Amino acid sequence: MAVRGLCRWMCVLGAVAVAGVVAGPVHAERGDEALAPAGANDWGCVPTARHPEPVVLVHGTWGNQSVWAGLAPQLKAAGACVFSLNYGQKRFSLRGSEPGVYGTADIRSSAKELAEFVDRVRTATGAARVDIVAHSQGGPLARQYLRFEGGTQPAPRVRRLVTIAATNHGTTADGLGYLLPGGSASGPSDVVIAKVLGTAAAQQLAGSEFLRLLNAAGDTEPGIEYTAIATRVDRVVTPPDATFLHAGPGATVVNAWVQDACPTDTFHHGILPDSPAVAHLVHRALDLPYTGVRCPAGDAAP
Repeated sequence: MAVRGLCRWMCVLGAVAVAGVVAGPVHAERGDEALAPAGANDWGCVPTARHPEPVVLVHGTWGNQSVWAGLAPQLKAAGACVFSLNYGQKRFSLRGSEPGVYGTADIRSSAKELAEFVDRVRTATGAARVDIVAHSQGGPLARQYLRFEGGTQPAPRVRRLVTIAATNHGTTADGLGYLLPGGSASGPSDVVIAKVLGTAAAQQLAGSEFLRLLNAAGDTEPGIEYTAIATRVDRVVTPPDATFLHAGPGATVVNAWVQDACPTDTFHHGILPDSPAVAHLVHRALDLPYTGVRCPAGDAAP
């Protein structure tokens, strides 16, 4: 094997080793099923007139629904019906074969899973629409659902989409983007690397075929209210403002920096859902009261 090829594979394995930078820690699990967080998936919850839309939480790459362990009970306490899911489990990849690891499958198939889950939530609660809060891969996944998997037909099934450090316009993943040159997981080298990191990782690289198709008609859908949250210390979405969205006809967009809510916030990409400043911004986007401290003294995280 050529030296260049050897370096390439060492870098791939290194990417797996630092997977926590992208997805953060895998939270509590039972066997191979990550548990729903407290406050989520009460299928008897009845939405209130104050907040008629249930909130659906969508995790990111290599994560699972328990990443919402902090935010889910806060949203529930604020008066929302809260639901979360695990999606995109694909065991063919090295990373995806690990217990509790989801979000590795083709994002297009994961969007179909989200479509089914949203319909299940709507049926259980009687709600016409839901709100979606999505981290990292969850952002483009939710937008794929809205554009291509029935999320707006015959009428919008979503009122608000709130994204947290979403890979809306791609990522270089700390400069590792060259490892997956096409981003389609269809070329010979892409197929091999996708077996290590998962198809979804390839699809989130800046310039990938998936993102070109997703963004070809613009960032937004009519009738949806969007909030895109970014952190200035993001090393996965690079540059960090690549997560921001541009409003098209009939849509509204609010782009928000975490550091505008808390200048000292240093929660990195993988654990951003745990940030009090993010919780504040999410509650505000959903028009829910937030009683927590958005910027504790000495607020920081590794």
